[in-house]
Amino acid sequence: MSVYVSDSKSDSVMDKPQLPDNEEQRLRTLHSLKVLDTAPEERFDRLTRLAQHVFDMPVALVSLVDENRQWFKSCQGLDAEQTSRSVSFCGHAILGDSAFVIEDAKADSRFADNPLVTGPPHVRFYAGYPISYLDGSKLGTLCLIDHQPRQFTERDQLILEDIAKIAEAELQALELATVDELTGIYNRRGFLSAAAQAMSLCRRQQLPLTLVFIDLNEFKPINDRFGHAEGDKALKLFAALLEEVCRETDLVARMGGDEFVLLLANADQPAVEKVLKRFSQLVDKANQAQQLGYAISFSYGMVPMDMTKHKQLTDLIAEGDALMYERKQQNRR
Repeated sequence: MSVYVSDSKSDSVMDKPQLPDNEEQRLRTLHSLKVLDTAPEERFDRLTRLAQHVFDMPVALVSLVDENRQWFKSCQGLDAEQTSRSVSFCGHAILGDSAFVIEDAKADSRFADNPLVTGPPHVRFYAGYPISYLDGSKLGTLCLIDHQPRQFTERDQLILEDIAKIAEAELQALELATVDELTGIYNRRGFLSAAAQAMSLCRRQQLPLTLVFIDLNEFKPINDRFGHAEGDKALKLFAALLEEVCRETDLVARMGGDEFVLLLANADQPAVEKVLKRFSQLVDKANQAQQLGYAISFSYGMVPMDMTKHKQLTDLIAEGDALMYERKQQNRR
């Protein structure tokens, strides 16, 4: 729900954000993650780029609110790593449970004389959705900034929430062990969490979504003939090639054993087929270059989401698995 309030600038006195009731616990949780002042990560940058694109905004951030500052884990369109918490919009956003929206900061008495409004980066519009952790602590936001006033509808707020929930899942992944230790990509648990949010976003925006279920062919003979160390090497190479072919907003995961999955949002069938063709070319190139003593190959099942047929993510996965198996059997004949 929008919290925009229109007041005259002449009566404005900047409001500093209050502290949440659980501030001590919130800070302990934030520091325990050891994410502050770490290097940028693609999994967060992917989301801020997506938010920029979806809302056509000049600035999108994943902001974490520390004791005296807001620090940006991901920052698109802003030449800064952090700002003071006392002037932050995100410090206000973490006090609520829904989107915090300021449609025109210069017309809002709480922010009109804020130095982030009167000077660089000249914030006029702000929308932030709080990012929570497993214990309920609100650690920061996924937020949008524009240098011009603009309206932000209820539908916009729901979409912002969807993207923020993906960022939330990424942050929670630090503790939930959602990354496959061998390959460094999502494991099944991590994929199910992030992909469910991506599916919800695509439903809400009426965007195409395609799942590709992929199986590494003849994996057992690789282990049997060359040993498990070589089998692990094949899995890591396969995962790296999948990551290389993915677009910035795609999800890739190892579901278990020799099974992998891709989730491509906002991609029609020709675009998905183009990705798979390029992946096949990369696999062929790797086979020629590395002289492994065996050839890496794969089978896949591609499932475009049908809004009426695929109610749950598991529906897409099950159909993709079945199509992959059918294709594998055909190739053996």
